[in-house]
Amino acid sequence: MSPSLRIAGLLSGTSVDGIDVAIAELAESDGELVLTPRGQWELPYPDELRTRLLAALPPAPCSAEELTQLDTQVGQAFADAVSHAEQETGDVDLVACLGQTVFHWISDGRALGTLQIGRSAWIAERTGRPVVSDLRVRDVAAGGHGAPLASTLDALLLRAVADREGAPAVALNIGGIGNITVVPPGRQTCHTGGGTDDVLAYDTGPGNALLDLAASQVTGGRLRSDVDGALAEAGTVRSDLLDRLLADPYYAADPPKSTGKEHFHSTYLAAALGGLPPVGDTDLLATLTELTAVTIADACARHGAATVYASGGGVHNPALMRALGRRLTVRTSDELGLPADAKEAYLTAVLGWLSWHGVAGNVPSATGARGPRVLGSITPGERPLALPAPPTSPISRLRVANSRETR
Repeated sequence: MSPSLRIAGLLSGTSVDGIDVAIAELAESDGELVLTPRGQWELPYPDELRTRLLAALPPAPCSAEELTQLDTQVGQAFADAVSHAEQETGDVDLVACLGQTVFHWISDGRALGTLQIGRSAWIAERTGRPVVSDLRVRDVAAGGHGAPLASTLDALLLRAVADREGAPAVALNIGGIGNITVVPPGRQTCHTGGGTDDVLAYDTGPGNALLDLAASQVTGGRLRSDVDGALAEAGTVRSDLLDRLLADPYYAADPPKSTGKEHFHSTYLAAALGGLPPVGDTDLLATLTELTAVTIADACARHGAATVYASGGGVHNPALMRALGRRLTVRTSDELGLPADAKEAYLTAVLGWLSWHGVAGNVPSATGARGPRVLGSITPGERPLALPAPPTSPISRLRVANSRETR
């Protein structure tokens, strides 16, 4: 087995709820990557910083001055998150950071650029650790969407599940945007810079993005989200609004595809409501909850999948989980050994390990890239860089230590 590395995985999702950080101990043996979870935390942004981040997102304008300040302050907040984690679990060898997405540039179904802020130099300077960052843009430069990079972890983790059940295994993440990874049985996933795979992954549409927006609007900013799905549960689905929302051509587009808050934002929602009879507050939340559930379930049905392993903030919305449960069998990623609240942070740690070892971190069949690519850029820490030799065996599977489901 290769020497183990302790890696801090960092990101902030499209909901801008806060910073997710997880410490993973990772080692490789004969093509198997073994992940031992060492702890995970969700740390809130300072209120002022979160307010400014939300105000900088489309369709609002954002100046170069504001973007520069946010880039620095988010990087500093990420550095503080690493320091917090190290105080709890001990020092790490490496930091991997997916950053805070502020814009994902899509034109005619193609990804042309993507911007994640949270300057890695601040993390490296404050922590002394090397940082792997900017993990999406190389895939975009290679013709991919740079998303969902969750497909990398899911393809390695769900292969055994798909083969055991003889049916597609599906991972679902419900953050601001919903995304799925579909892993069919009987194929081999390899992260070696060569080979092909038929794993699919793409954004299904809004997860919590429109729900959070509507909850804030109808409560005058008192709520950031529909806590416990209470607003949706008190309302009735408006079929006229739902039909109008489902007519968005994004849902019918073939994968690979990706989207974000630059599409599903306040102006989008206002346009959908335009010309309809007044929609009550709770009816709006009920309808948007149904939209998320229907678009996820329809995407799964395209691939013959009836069971999903869910993660992300959306799993804490009982109304959404019930709406999904009427259409799918919903389990959580906890059954696979990864906490639903921290799966993407552990994913980031895995991406960091792959890049650090010179191994491709994308799944081209999922992102649409022309081929496997080593992802990200490396910012040195306080010591000179000493990169390890690439693994001698293809990375074809991932096991979460002490997890019955992944052995």
